[in-house]
Amino acid sequence: MSARKRSPLPIYAPQLALLVDDAPAGDDWLHELKFDGYRIGVRIDHGEVTLLSRRAKDWTAEFKTVVAGARKLGVKTALLDGELAGVLPDGRTSLHAMGGNNLVYFAFDLLHVDGEDLFDLPLEQRKLRLAALLGDAPPAPFRYVEHHVGDGVRFFKEACAMRLEGIVSKARAAPYKAGARNATWRKVKCVLRQEFVIGGYEHSVVGGLGSLWLGTYDDAGRLEFAGKVGTGFQKEAPALMKKLAGMERKTTPFGVGMPAGAAKQRDARWVEPTLVCEVAFMEWTGLGHIRHPSFQGMRADKKPRDVKREVSFEPSE
Repeated sequence: MSARKRSPLPIYAPQLALLVDDAPAGDDWLHELKFDGYRIGVRIDHGEVTLLSRRAKDWTAEFKTVVAGARKLGVKTALLDGELAGVLPDGRTSLHAMGGNNLVYFAFDLLHVDGEDLFDLPLEQRKLRLAALLGDAPPAPFRYVEHHVGDGVRFFKEACAMRLEGIVSKARAAPYKAGARNATWRKVKCVLRQEFVIGGYEHSVVGGLGSLWLGTYDDAGRLEFAGKVGTGFQKEAPALMKKLAGMERKTTPFGVGMPAGAAKQRDARWVEPTLVCEVAFMEWTGLGHIRHPSFQGMRADKKPRDVKREVSFEPSE
């Protein structure tokens, strides 16, 4: 073993990617597919496995197959970073598939192993260590995330042609920046999608759930109206409508951005803004509303107050 810095097993504080409009060019970057799931850190401590979200929520009891697989990795201590996602029959990942038996933990980084601190290693070296740890046949449901070096524009176009969510581009030589969002990790989306807080709903003309009223929090802490979504939730509609009916309130939770007269709309049912969902859409309008939205699934791993409009970052280089 090289004489690297040794340290206690750290907490999980994930590095986050900045949203950009275009994949970076050049061979200084490697590119991975973007998955539609839950960001999860796997912490192994002498046989005790803990699964943690980016906000330190404990998911250990919910995903027992991941815990069982982690115990087969053959390490005393380790901290892995990755995405837990449900896989559809065609190989794509989807929030809708999270409740099935086809869960996969897509491991893309290794931050600590058997007392060795890897945070300062270049990304490619960390991925080499991760590949060695997982081996040629990783224990289910673990899977190593392959990558492509350079030619990010073409890689992104191919991902979109396969109807995937997008890609994440990472600087090959960069260390891991725990708990930070910076330009060494950049994500590009084929279709815009992000989390929204549900602030109300409407019945359809034939009964049942017609649409969800969505919002994001602004810097002043106000829930800003972002539009409505009326497609994509057919399977979840009965259970979701029952839950929303038990959360109703008399006044709108939206503090800004509502269309004139919308707050008094007769068919609107306002709810406490405690549920978060993910929605795909084509673009933002000039009024700050989403165009052509489609419901993708609920996000039990997200806190409502953390949901803000995601804005593209313009790199200086």
